[in-house]
Amino acid sequence: MKRHSRAICWLRRDLRLADHAALYHALKESESVYCVFLFDSDILDRLSDKQDRRVEFIWQSLLELHESLVKLGSALHVLYGKAKTEIPELARKLDVQAVYCNRDYEPDAVRRDAAVEIALGSIALHRYKDQVIFEDSEILTGSGKPYGVFTPYRNAWLKKLDDYYLGAYPVARYLSALARCEPVDFPSLESFGFSRGKLEVEAGECGAEKVLDDFMSRIDQYHKARDFPSLNGTSHLSVHLRFGTISIRKLAELAYRRGGEGAASWLSELAWRDFYHMLLCHHPGLAEGHAFKPQFESIAFSNEVEKHAAWCEGRTGYPLIDAGMRRLNLTGEMHNRLRMVCASFLVKDLHVDWRWGEKYFAAHLLDFDLAANNGGWQWAASTGCDAQPWFRIFNPVTQSKKFDPEGSFIRHHLPELANCPDRWIHEPWLMPQSDQQRLKIFIGKTYPLPVVDHAKARVATLAMFKEGLGKH
Repeated sequence: MKRHSRAICWLRRDLRLADHAALYHALKESESVYCVFLFDSDILDRLSDKQDRRVEFIWQSLLELHESLVKLGSALHVLYGKAKTEIPELARKLDVQAVYCNRDYEPDAVRRDAAVEIALGSIALHRYKDQVIFEDSEILTGSGKPYGVFTPYRNAWLKKLDDYYLGAYPVARYLSALARCEPVDFPSLESFGFSRGKLEVEAGECGAEKVLDDFMSRIDQYHKARDFPSLNGTSHLSVHLRFGTISIRKLAELAYRRGGEGAASWLSELAWRDFYHMLLCHHPGLAEGHAFKPQFESIAFSNEVEKHAAWCEGRTGYPLIDAGMRRLNLTGEMHNRLRMVCASFLVKDLHVDWRWGEKYFAAHLLDFDLAANNGGWQWAASTGCDAQPWFRIFNPVTQSKKFDPEGSFIRHHLPELANCPDRWIHEPWLMPQSDQQRLKIFIGKTYPLPVVDHAKARVATLAMFKEGLGKH
């Protein structure tokens, strides 16, 4: 005898059928399970760009999911509106006894789920861990407190990792419990006020599997290639992890079994992801703009609007910074090394509040994840947990020479510097006028002069942080 006759599986950041915690439990414990996704108007109404890549990625992933369910004799129910209204209304309409979902750890999502649970009344809301390997309090120090430094956290994370935590949920064996549904029309993206056109990656479970297959052919070189944006050295799986078109358990298990430096390095990145989600659970104020280290709350950023705009638009005069920002604006993607360098440049060269940069990335990154984005920005700004020291300041030219030595990435994204000789590609403002004339690269006209002098900005940054610390 099953626990429920009818139930809903509410999909959110888990747009797949395979290895899905909530779906597994719903199918196993219910006679008939309806799969539901809600386009949340509280989120979508805040998006100014109606060609938002993330919305298109979700829509394409859902379309694939719907087609998979139709082949199984079921369907995906797609809703639009407020969660606390739409989910309870559908639950009552379908006469279900329970709603199953996977936990979302962002503060707004926690409040949303609490409101939905109240509105459901006597209908149960069952929540499960799915998007992380270890959640909020599963990895603690010997004194029972959350970790504040990554390396010992990672060591504890790796020590606890085993077959149990890496095991996949065998959803396939229970698919017969999917609710039998008549074919329903899948809503268009336009019906929600959005349009297609910007997405350059393949969405859905099939897209995720293709990306994974490609990465597994390169993973052994990950530790060597991951820092060079001109190389195909990273996994490209972050967007699929963000929207759950692939399981974190599957990825961690593959890296864990693989062994070797490349796989170990990537497994460490997956641990960073859990680390940042853990921090957000224990410090929800991070989502409200608070620095993890309160002594850095009073840093007096100058916040010059023109400098911020130059950074956003990729016209700072520092080629690697500009190439990274232009790629972000064009595709919604940004290499992890460039996220660190560009973030450091905004805060410690342009003296713009890290929250401004965090907000810009949040609006433009295809793989935007609140916990990781906040963690990354506070790391670069030296305000966060286990961040780089405040006196460590990336030199944008040194970073450029080290991680794009031949200027390949720069030339690809800055066509105005395509003919720039290797000698000047990282510091084009040093190019003699005769060379500028010959190459028709006019610094200050066809490509901007540096918006700041790094050496002078560094001195000012050190003084700014010292003064801020003195006020605490």
